[in-house]
Amino acid sequence: MFLMSRVLSQVKGLIQKVHPPQRSLNDSLEGEIQAFLIDEDQLHTYDDLTKVNPVTPATVLKCLQGRYSMKVFYTHAGCTLVALNPFQSIPDLYSLDVMKEYHYARQPQEFKPHIFIVAEEAYRNVRGQLEPVNQSLVVSGESGAGKTWTSRCLMKYYATVASVSSVVKSQDTVERIERRVLDSNPVMEAFGNACTLRNNNSSRFGKYIQLQLDRCQLLVGATVQTYLLEKTRVACQPANERNFHIFYQMMRGATDEQRKEWKMSHDQSFVWLPNSEKTIEEDCFHETVKAMVHLGINAERQGEIFRILAGILQLGNVSFSSSADESQPCHLDAKSKNFLQRAAELLCVPAEELQTCLRVRTLKAGKQSVLKPCSQADCSVRRDCLAKVIYAQLFEWLVTFINNSVCADKSTWCNFIGILDVYGFECFQTNNLEQLCINYANEKLQQHFVAHYLRAQQEEYVSEGLQWSFVKYQDNQSCLDLLEGSPISVFSLLNEESRLNRASDAKTFRVRLEKELCDNANISWDKFSKVPHFTVAHYAGKVGYQIEGMAEKNKDPVPPELISLLQKSNNQLLHQIFKDNETESQIKKGPGKTTVVSKFKNSLETLMKILHSTTPHYTRCIKPNPECKPLTFKKEEVIIQLEACGIVETIHISAAGFPIRIPFQSFLQRYTLIAKHINSGSHSVVLDLEADTCPQRHVEKILGVALKHRHLSEERSTLVHCGRTKVFLTQVMLDLLEDQRKKILSHCAFTIQCCWLRYQRRRRHTHRQSATLIQAAVRSWLVRNRVRRWNRAAGVIQSTWRKWRSLLKSLAEAELDDAKDLVEEDAPALNPVVRERGSVQLSIIPEPVAVRGWPMGLALASAPSMTVSLTATGFQKMISVIASLNLPSRRGEYQVKTNQYTEELASIRAQPKVRTQTPSRNFLSFCSSDDLLFLVFSTGIHKAALSAISTSLR
Repeated sequence: MFLMSRVLSQVKGLIQKVHPPQRSLNDSLEGEIQAFLIDEDQLHTYDDLTKVNPVTPATVLKCLQGRYSMKVFYTHAGCTLVALNPFQSIPDLYSLDVMKEYHYARQPQEFKPHIFIVAEEAYRNVRGQLEPVNQSLVVSGESGAGKTWTSRCLMKYYATVASVSSVVKSQDTVERIERRVLDSNPVMEAFGNACTLRNNNSSRFGKYIQLQLDRCQLLVGATVQTYLLEKTRVACQPANERNFHIFYQMMRGATDEQRKEWKMSHDQSFVWLPNSEKTIEEDCFHETVKAMVHLGINAERQGEIFRILAGILQLGNVSFSSSADESQPCHLDAKSKNFLQRAAELLCVPAEELQTCLRVRTLKAGKQSVLKPCSQADCSVRRDCLAKVIYAQLFEWLVTFINNSVCADKSTWCNFIGILDVYGFECFQTNNLEQLCINYANEKLQQHFVAHYLRAQQEEYVSEGLQWSFVKYQDNQSCLDLLEGSPISVFSLLNEESRLNRASDAKTFRVRLEKELCDNANISWDKFSKVPHFTVAHYAGKVGYQIEGMAEKNKDPVPPELISLLQKSNNQLLHQIFKDNETESQIKKGPGKTTVVSKFKNSLETLMKILHSTTPHYTRCIKPNPECKPLTFKKEEVIIQLEACGIVETIHISAAGFPIRIPFQSFLQRYTLIAKHINSGSHSVVLDLEADTCPQRHVEKILGVALKHRHLSEERSTLVHCGRTKVFLTQVMLDLLEDQRKKILSHCAFTIQCCWLRYQRRRRHTHRQSATLIQAAVRSWLVRNRVRRWNRAAGVIQSTWRKWRSLLKSLAEAELDDAKDLVEEDAPALNPVVRERGSVQLSIIPEPVAVRGWPMGLALASAPSMTVSLTATGFQKMISVIASLNLPSRRGEYQVKTNQYTEELASIRAQPKVRTQTPSRNFLSFCSSDDLLFLVFSTGIHKAALSAISTSLR
């Protein structure tokens, strides 16, 4: 109740400043606040704080507290997303199923607030090619508010939804890029994050990650830009804080063999590893090594990296003691000499030269060099400087290697989505140059938010003719003028002090600051403090900065003899790092070299140019309690952060304004098709649009058609407004237009597909008919060609057969004798074997007649009704069979023609008067299958004749 009364008093004071004191108005506002806060059970239902009425710090705080108690950690605040850190793991909130749910949702804004809504909105802006196409996701908040985790979730989301490739050939590449982009996180967090008082995984550097997308909006690569690594943490850790994670990971995860190689025994302690007994989740050495392997860092290169880190730890144990003689270098005890020897071996440099470089300074007087022993303090500074420069250069090499590993060629990507994760606003008991640069970066980001959302929007409303009453907000431009203004500012005076060729005096510098900047209300001094300092009123509160040592840190001097020593290192990585930076080191020599502040300022200006050229999406991370306790909500902590980042003012402007602004020309190019296709009377609309030359009238007609189609004309004043050069839209109106445009494009695509399918079907039908005709013609040609070949073959066979038959007849005429000669001739005595096996008995001749060759046909012809037994072998058998057959050319008319002795025929040319039964079957019964087969192959008888023979045998 005490806090509530204090908040109400603050609200009352704010109202009295803005408006004249009106008692009734204040009473009415307090009554509305009390009425709103009565129903606390419903406060967690407000997904968007613009729905809160009235919008005050008290009502906003109470809504956030109610949602936090219900374990709802994301809330919309107009154009900004507010994220409360739960300080505990909630895996179901960021699972793969949740990612797909938001990615495939038709309207993600209708779902519960989530960081994936911001990610999906940016991704759809790239797909929709709305100018500016490139997107930036700015994650801001205090240290420990959850910025690093939020950035990690965003990268995982894009690596999931933007890597689903339907192209098989690029799937391996996509998986490789996706894995390397994700694996760059644990490596950079191990080398760039540390455990602080406010956060166990605090980013000690800023990074801007560009996720590169091709024309299909698929992830093809990434680049990482880093800003101001806090390298002083390597050699100087604030009280109750730790060094970078990678050192503790090596101590806990190294094997015995690795410890032996790195000269790190189990019982050894290191000065630069405070609070090593504290164990946190980030102390996972194997995950870091695994990620390095995926990025392409092989085992040999890893060994070189870890030996360098082990050498840095050994350097931290080296201590110096003053010499009694000032002309002699500082002494080293036995333990320090042992540590120095180990460091030299791990860094692969000669131990004697390393010892000399740390204890002796080289001064140049003209062309001569003078060696001067260093004091104990100077030796410690040189030792720390050596460790810092090695670690800083190693970190830069690591970032360059990651970029070379995951960056795509410029020709393969056309758009990007940037994720900005910078250190949060810091305020410690002792603040120096590091905190000044960190808070300056947060001031720049806050100014970008103010300029983009709070100031630029309201000024644009007025210039475009909207009826608008200005909402007052906290502008931090005066603080930026104090830090970076021209010609006189804190940074300009600090650079002048650093460029002087003398030791800086803190008191003198404080006097100069007070003299030059006394007119600026954002800087103040405590005149009663013994320690020189100055206090800056930042947007998030006042911070006091210690002046002592600030100029030296800004110089960031590196003794040239240390660089020369490292360039001679036998460690290939260390030699490569400093050999590549040899030219740069030579350029930086002299009083005009670039200071830390100048370098950081230039890098931030480059970042701001990128942010101004993209569409920004802001996520405000809020730290509910300073102790990082799970689900603990402290109102005092939260209200300060809400007031600092201007959440209440953002809600006011977002609730009453139009967050989306599109020029007329871009609007017409994108949404003219709505008026052309949305209804049946589109022809008249098209004519009106073409006849009208005023773009504003075109826009009015398109909006009228879109709202009339959705029956939302009565809400037009709250959804859209046409200015002089731009259209101002709410998210609801933009979703309505995009939905109608998507439906029209889908219908057009469907029509095109139908036409294309019809064309393809007709073409296939024509091709089928043509193929049928071609096949018919080819088959006809083949048949005709085959018939012609058969006819030619038949003609050849017939001609050959006629010739053969004629030859046989001529041979018969030549061999046959007249019948009288046969009767008158005395029959020779027959051989008993011939008489028994090679003769036939004729009815008119008493003696057996020997059958030789052609006369066998005559013997067979004279005895048609008797069974003839014939035995013949060898060549005679073949000739007898051939002579007994007179095969005509036509099938089924095979006959045996013989000389008819009884008919008194003396020549085979005479035809018989009576056709008798042919004894073919009786004769062929004497022939075996082998004989017939021999007959066929020996005489070339046609297959039709063979078929007839087979038939007669059956």
